[in-house]
Amino acid sequence: MNAIELSHIHKSFGAFSISDLCLTVPTGTICGLVGENGAGKSTTIRLMMNALRPDSGEARILGVDVNAPEFQAVKEDVGVVLDEAYFPEVLDAAQVGRIMAGTYRRWDDGLYKSYLRRFELPEKKPFKDYSRGMRMKLAIAVALSHSPKLLVLDEATAGLDPIIRDEVLNIFNEFTREEDHSILISSHILSDLEKLCDYIAFLHQGRLLFCDEKDQLLEAYGIFTDSAEQLECLLPEAVVSREENGYGGVRALIRRDLAPAGFQLDRPTIEDIILFTVKGAKEA
Repeated sequence: MNAIELSHIHKSFGAFSISDLCLTVPTGTICGLVGENGAGKSTTIRLMMNALRPDSGEARILGVDVNAPEFQAVKEDVGVVLDEAYFPEVLDAAQVGRIMAGTYRRWDDGLYKSYLRRFELPEKKPFKDYSRGMRMKLAIAVALSHSPKLLVLDEATAGLDPIIRDEVLNIFNEFTREEDHSILISSHILSDLEKLCDYIAFLHQGRLLFCDEKDQLLEAYGIFTDSAEQLECLLPEAVVSREENGYGGVRALIRRDLAPAGFQLDRPTIEDIILFTVKGAKEA
């Protein structure tokens, strides 16, 4: 069973649309969903959680169609953190915990309080007085404290300082040590996703350009840095896109399988692959 299956999802909003979106996240893996602002990441998450209805297509979470009556029970198994944490501003963390205890059948108050201590969140401070980082940490603590099998995280590490962000990433890694636990995480911090994820899915203008295993992506491409004349030795289809450095030199993303044996290429980052792919899409 896959944790997430989106099949041929279409959703239009006037000039913008999600087009023929097919995305699979295998159980036990972490998938990073990346794309520029307005690419459709948050819309995709809302579609998969049935907060938005697609014009066509099917979404299944933990093996259940999100339109089926059974999906209401499946939501118990999904921990969600959106790009903004929404709790009544007059509540403090202790009161949030009591409300969640009445909401989730498997709420673990001891685990929740351990996360409050770990994140250094005061139990009696009103939510309205929390910083953005504190709000996100509280949302993450809630999402992890009712024994979910799937975490859906929309910019969940935004606003966290680097030390706390690194700790949160370690917590997410710990979560997926259980073989039936999975994560979908969207983030603009590509270095976090490169460190954390098994799969990278790239949305651009409402279209999924690729969803591949991270290690395969990094092996499939290389970075060329040399002269424009040297680059001309390659087949045109080997070059995803290129940029001039102003001194006669060129930097380009190259498909390794189309480069000659022994051709010197450096290892790219996920950010390199994303930026050059967008540049190539604009040039196409």
